[in-house]
This record gives sequence, C-alpha cells and structure tokens, in this order.
Amino acid sequence: MRNFNTNIPQKVVQMEDLYQQKTVEHNDLITSVAKMDKIPLKFFELAVSCLDTENPPEDNTVHLSKKTLFSFFKATDKDRHARFKNALTTLHQQSIFEVRDENKKGKWNFKIISPISSSEWNDYNDTVAIKFTDDIMPYLIDLKRNFTQYLITDIIELNSKYSIILYKWFSMNFNQFETYKDSTNRTKKQLEQMKNPYIDIQELRRMTNTLNDYKRMFDFEKNVLKSSLEEINEYTHFIITYDKIKKGRSIVGIQFHIEKKKTKSLLPYKENDLDYQKDKAQQEQERQNLFNKAVQSKYTTLLGENFLIGFRDMQDVSRMADLQKQVYPLYDELKELRGLNGVKDHISYVATHKDGASTQLRNIVKYLKRSIEQYLQTVKIQDLDG
Repeated sequence: MRNFNTNIPQKVVQMEDLYQQKTVEHNDLITSVAKMDKIPLKFFELAVSCLDTENPPEDNTVHLSKKTLFSFFKATDKDRHARFKNALTTLHQQSIFEVRDENKKGKWNFKIISPISSSEWNDYNDTVAIKFTDDIMPYLIDLKRNFTQYLITDIIELNSKYSIILYKWFSMNFNQFETYKDSTNRTKKQLEQMKNPYIDIQELRRMTNTLNDYKRMFDFEKNVLKSSLEEINEYTHFIITYDKIKKGRSIVGIQFHIEKKKTKSLLPYKENDLDYQKDKAQQEQERQNLFNKAVQSKYTTLLGENFLIGFRDMQDVSRMADLQKQVYPLYDELKELRGLNGVKDHISYVATHKDGASTQLRNIVKYLKRSIEQYLQTVKIQDLDG
C-alpha cells in the first residue's frame, strides 16, 4: 500500500496545470470501441492527460489532486466524494476498450483492454493515484507515428460519450490535415479527405457502440450526430457540419466537414503602418506576459477552486491578462491588510453569494473587481474605526 505521507516522486497535477495539458493517444485507441459511460470515459481522458509522454512513470501511475477532479467535473455537492468513488469503481469494473488493428494481410486483429489497474487515495491527503494497465500503456506513450493529441480542456464541457468519441475522431483527421497541408507528401485530394472525412455508417455505429441502439436513422442522427455536434461546435475549437451520403434510398455513410474556429486578433491589421505594427507587437507581448503571470498566480488557483473561473477562462489570454492587471493587485492590497487567509475568505464569500446567473458571467473580471473594491472600502473603514 502506498504511503501518502511520503514524498511522491511524480508531479501531482493541479487544476491550474490543466489549461495546457494535452491528451495523446494512438489512433487505434481513437477508433476503438469505448465500452463505458461518459463519466468513466472523462476520468480516463483526464488521467491520460496527466501522463508525461517523454518521461513516462515506471509504475504506470499518475497523481492528481482531488480538487482537480472535482473542478474538472464541476462537482460542488456534498455527495461528490461518493460519486467520485463510484465513477472510479465503474471505470475499473465495467469499462473496456475494444481495440483493433489491421495486419499485413488486410485482416483485423482484435484486443480487449481494461485501462486502469488500481486507484488509491485517502481521507487526509488531496492526492489520488491512478495506475494504468500494462496493456493500455503502448497506446499512450512512446508514440512515434499514428497518434493524435488534443487539449483536455476541449472535452470538459462535453456531456455525452458520443461527443467525446467523435471529437477525438475529428481531432485525428484534422491533425493529419494540419501536419501535411504545407508538405508535398500528400495530394490535394488526400488533404481534402482529411479535412472532410467520410465514414461508413456501420463503422460510425461500431465506433460509437450503437450497433444495437437507435435502429432508425432518424433516432441515430438525433441522439448521436446532432446532439454531439451541437456540443462540439459550442465548446471545442472545431466547427463541424455533415452531409448524409445515400446509395439509392439508404444512407450508407456520413461526410463530415471540419473547420477550425478563427481566433480574433487583438488589433486590426495595417500592413504598411510600421509604428502601428510595433505598438501592436508590444501590446500583445505585454498581454502575454500578464497572462503568464496570471496562470502562475495563487489567486487563479483560488478562483478556480471556488468555481468563479473555469478552464476556458484560463485559456482566454485577454481575460486572464485583465484579471492580472485589474483584479490581482487589489487582492495583493487585501493580502497586506488581512493576509492570504483574508483573500481566501473574500473569494469564498463572493463564490457563495453570487446570484444564480453569475456562473455564466460574461464579464467575470468586472464582477470580481467590483466585489474586491467594495470589500476593500469596508476593510479600510474597519481599520480606521479600530
């Protein structure tokens, strides 16, 4: 039994680390059949994102904090510990991958893999240790070719296993397109196929484990395709559309079309204005520096732990830069007056007293700034009276 009081050689992944964590998997695992529900699948994806593929752990074990788990799943209720245990138990007992690969003769080889061998935690430590099986590790580390990587934060908001499965498949195809689009190793037709991948309807059903579900195409399209693409289009960096391919009156396949969302530039581009370009570069560098400081700030961790900001906020350079510039100096001022615990108490108070719509606040910076400004006035008055 591992002693959690001893120093753990592996890095314990914290919530603030996840904004830049990438999941890397072999393409055979991407196209495998994941026989598990949404929560165990997301648990597995989160654990995989904690692997350092360049320096994989000798014991196949990753370590992450309970706070990271609860933040990832937005678990704030009193039963979250029990639900966390149940989800891990399900991942151990009922979850498998059916992996297949094609041999030299064009025949399929099949393999059934249990992904997790053990999990450990206790009541007096924040660390959870998750150990992968020996069989799954070749699909997760030392990947020289035929692998796909994607940001773990892209699947946080996905609420169905079909969305996760399809998102990974889209990532596999689009990553190939981006890899080869500027090379001469692929033809224009091949590049178009990567960006607009076709999949046979039976293969799509196999991959989503719906061969025996949603028999009518109308039900399959409604419950698997449309609902998944709505989530993917809203919460990830992809925009996906599709066409149904028919043979006679039957739908035999789906042609997907993948576009990547364009990021908005901070300033309009003026090609011939050198002074403007210099100012633009300086502003972008300043904003990036502020973003980098915010990501490392203990205040970001506190806001995340209290669910006042999420992973998508931590990916937003402008928002994090504004927090660093407008809000965090005020937290520093409160820290001077009341100590770090005073800042923690204030953030906790703001989190528990926000109105019903505040979890979706579009201007979280303004909200937090107003809150700390008002509180600082109260604190200073108290100090004068004292």
